[in-house]
Amino acid sequence: MKTGLSYKDAGVDIDAGDALVERIKPMAKKTLREGVLAGIGGFGALFEVPKRYREPVLVSGTDGVGTKLKLAFEVNKHDTVGQDLVAMSVNDILVQGAEPLFFLDYFACGRLDVETAAAVVGGIARGCELSGCALIGGETAEMPGMYPAGEYDLAGFAVGAVEKSQILTGQSIRPGDIVLGLASSGPHSNGYSLVRKIVERSGVNLQADAGTVLGADYQGRPFGHVLLEPTRIYVKPLLAALQALPGAIKGMAHITGGGLTENVPRVLPESVMAVIEAKAWARPAVFQWLQQEGGVAEAEMHRTFNCGIGMVLVVAPDQVQAVIGLLSAAGEQVSQIGQIQTRQDTQPATLVQ
Repeated sequence: MKTGLSYKDAGVDIDAGDALVERIKPMAKKTLREGVLAGIGGFGALFEVPKRYREPVLVSGTDGVGTKLKLAFEVNKHDTVGQDLVAMSVNDILVQGAEPLFFLDYFACGRLDVETAAAVVGGIARGCELSGCALIGGETAEMPGMYPAGEYDLAGFAVGAVEKSQILTGQSIRPGDIVLGLASSGPHSNGYSLVRKIVERSGVNLQADAGTVLGADYQGRPFGHVLLEPTRIYVKPLLAALQALPGAIKGMAHITGGGLTENVPRVLPESVMAVIEAKAWARPAVFQWLQQEGGVAEAEMHRTFNCGIGMVLVVAPDQVQAVIGLLSAAGEQVSQIGQIQTRQDTQPATLVQ
């Protein structure tokens, strides 16, 4: 007589899933904000758009962490990729002027390790706190045979709101406007297939002291941890700037996959171009190392990596100092990196020189 099988025999541990939910609940509770009616645990999360909005327009975004996860697996560090997950979506919806309201995550693995998953969700909760949005729900999928042992994948979904009259479209951008750049924390979550290729070619030990690879400023940290530095979240300082200086910021671009050359054009009218001076900011050592070790051409650097600029703003000339002062006081490192000019048909929408 054959022995009866259970779901656990097939590789799915429901008890582990239940244990993870209990671990997640206090993390999610820390992110609660106005509008949350029902969160973790239900079939669907309930959220009421705050009544202070007169004509709310919902703005949504979704993204993952990409092959940066492979580095996390290699160095066995899982507490920061959750912030990356949140950042990639909330920074995207921010550029249209939206305030992130809530976030949902999807965590998929072959076999659920509660400690690893809890570390990941802890990072997600941290990202939600930094951006002021609620971790309102999600899904954990244990799928035997779909992923190698010890590996997982992530997807995130953010929903925000903006007043209809305050949506940032970039259509008011004119020649003479100034381009500002906000410093990144590193490569963020883009270009990691190339990063990993360069690491492989260089033969560098990811556990080596980063000071021996990148210089004294990085001393005391494993090189792999430097490469895993989580994506900076720009939400709170920029929402405050939009509110304090209405009309000053005409457009914003989140510098993700495609770098400066591919992302800045997304917010520009067809009649103008952004001329960016690459020497206007100090390129962080991690990008210098990547370029040198990989023999990466300058143009390739700017269309693959953020090269030290994680968010670009286009600002009215008479508001530049006010915007820089406000954002600097909020802890952002701001550089004036270029100007908007009239574009001819044969010219690129963004020129990095």
